[in-house]
Parts: sequence; C-alpha cells; structure tokens
Amino acid sequence: MTLVTIRSDGSSLLEGYRRTVGQRTLTVLERVARRLKGHRIVMVNSTSTGGGVAEILHRLPRFYGITKTIHNTLHGWPGSLSPEDRDYFHEMNRRAAERLALDGDLVLIHDPQPAAIVAHRRRPHQHWVWRCHIDLSRANPEVWDFLAPEVTRYDAAVFSHVAFVPPLPIPAYLVPPSIDPLSDKNRELSEEEEDALLDPLDLPSRKPWITQVSRFDRIKDPSGVVDAFLLARKREDAHLVLAGGTADDDPEGAEVLQEVQTKVAGRNDVSVLSLPPDAHLTINA
Repeated sequence: MTLVTIRSDGSSLLEGYRRTVGQRTLTVLERVARRLKGHRIVMVNSTSTGGGVAEILHRLPRFYGITKTIHNTLHGWPGSLSPEDRDYFHEMNRRAAERLALDGDLVLIHDPQPAAIVAHRRRPHQHWVWRCHIDLSRANPEVWDFLAPEVTRYDAAVFSHVAFVPPLPIPAYLVPPSIDPLSDKNRELSEEEEDALLDPLDLPSRKPWITQVSRFDRIKDPSGVVDAFLLARKREDAHLVLAGGTADDDPEGAEVLQEVQTKVAGRNDVSVLSLPPDAHLTINA
C-alpha cells in the first residue's frame, strides 16, 4: 500500500499524479475517495509482492501446479483437473481463509488462485468482489464450470474487456488495464539513467531492437516471438530482446526460460534477459 502524503515543503506524490493526469481526473478521484472515508478495503492475490496468500501458499508447489492448469485452461489451452486436484484447491483456499486478515468492508480477490476463499470467511455486511485479470473468452468449459460456483458467491465481478465476461448471475463491471505512471517501471527516465541501466546488459547500440517484455510463460509464447523475429530478420537487420522473469505462482516459468535459451543458443542477434522481480527500472529503460 502507498501512503499519499500532502507535503508543505515540496511536491507530494499527489502532485506527481496531477501533472500526469490533470486536475479534472484528480477531482473525480477525490469525490470517490470521500465516499470511501472510514471504510477498510482488503486486497488479496497470490503473487510474492502481494503478501497474504503467497506467504501461506508459496511452499505448496502442488497448489501452484493446479492453479497453473486452471490459468492455462481458462485461456483456452488443453488440460483438466482431477477430483483430487479440485479437493486440494478447496482445502488450500480454506487454510488461507483461516489465516488471512479479511475484516474489510470490501474484500477484493484477484484471479482464480484464491477465488474460493469467499466460501470460508465471508461475514455479514461485507462486500466481496472478484477481479479477473485474464481472458475467459475461450475458457475450457469443464474448468470454468468448476470455478464458476465460487465466483457466483461474490457480490460482483470485474473484467478487463467485455469479451472476457462469461454468463454470471452477479453484476459484472469493466475496468481496463491500468498502470501507475509514477512507478519505477513507468516513470520518465533521463538519458543518463537509461545508459547506466542498459550498459551492463551489453546490448547492441547500432541496430533497432525488437523487444518483448513479459514473464517467461507459454501463453506469452516467447518461442513464437523468436520464430517471428527470424522471419523478419531475413528482411531487416535487427536484434531481438526477450526481457522478463518468472513468477512465484508459475511452476512452468523456469522450464519455458530454459526452452527459449536453448532455442537461441549460439545466436548473436537475440538476447534473453532473465531479470529479478524488482528490476523495474531496467524494464523501463
């Protein structure tokens, strides 16, 4: 959580946002914030920087293997869940629900991994919302049928695009993907900062770069990006940069990274950068 402080001795974080989005947008947000005054909002996800669920589940590779199958099949990839997988998924969500501080007025659960927590800790007068960050337009029907009963326990669901919204008996809202313009990953960098960040990577400076920035994930298809680059390389002299890392909740990440490294071994026109989770400034540069 970021605490926004209004300073009298210099510009505050809020002033930075004002310069980026303008006073009109901030005025709208201020009106919304007034309505939330005195209320507690709890955010739950399963990534390492999100705390909570990850601190409980990060030592459970079987759980993340199951949720990776859920993630992939909801994107339309082949796969299935055994009865034992389904039972284990519910059991791990039950354990997480027992240990998390879920006493907010609004509890916002992100993505499938902790979706079943709502069945175990919902209290009267609370509002629970499920935030889906993935594309469900080609979801495996069997796996969605497993997850959908948990989603219907929520008061509402939020999706990134209308095409991603499945039939649900609860209200669905659209919130496009967004960024923090003042974060290290997105803020403006000086030329000196860029040079200092990129020089250690030993990337060519005299060729145009084709760049993919993402996790090493089969759905991101870095191997397919290499194939496309090799086709384009026949017409244009360029250099491919695959920059990213792996996620704590993705048991396939290291395997995909190894596959890509093997695919491009010996090539001097492709750079594969496996970056740590906190390399936000390097990604920006």
